[in-house]
Amino acid sequence: MLNCTFESGKQTSHLRHAVVDVLLIDKKTILLTRRADSLREGGKWCLPGGYMDRDETAVEAAMRELHEEAGYTCEIYDLFTILDEPNRKGDDRQNISFVFLAKPIEKVGEIDPSEVSEMQWFPLDALPDEADMAFDHFDIIWRYIQSIDVVLKD
Repeated sequence: MLNCTFESGKQTSHLRHAVVDVLLIDKKTILLTRRADSLREGGKWCLPGGYMDRDETAVEAAMRELHEEAGYTCEIYDLFTILDEPNRKGDDRQNISFVFLAKPIEKVGEIDPSEVSEMQWFPLDALPDEADMAFDHFDIIWRYIQSIDVVLKD
């Protein structure tokens, strides 16, 4: 938990955290990372992402997290959704997530082994089982798939 001291001097750890998640999409595939075993939900697949740093925008955080965790640069082209449900699956910190859609530009680095044990591109119609996905990331990807199906049908 993070602690915060307000101007009045009162301290609290009951604040919600701002995080970002990235749907990196390339030709009907999505990049997923497997969380390092030492982390919460370790060994499960997830979207690249993490906490926003002080003095950075949500877009900057998304680009930084993708680079740190997967070694990719990207073009963020849309804010897909904001998740602010206080009781999200697997979430012990009540994160508020800004979920971005992005296209890969270039692979310029390697995965960060302290956060990621591997990464893989998955076809959108052949994702890992929901039980093998961390947090509510399977649901986020499914919402994306449903949104593009609606666009394709119109």
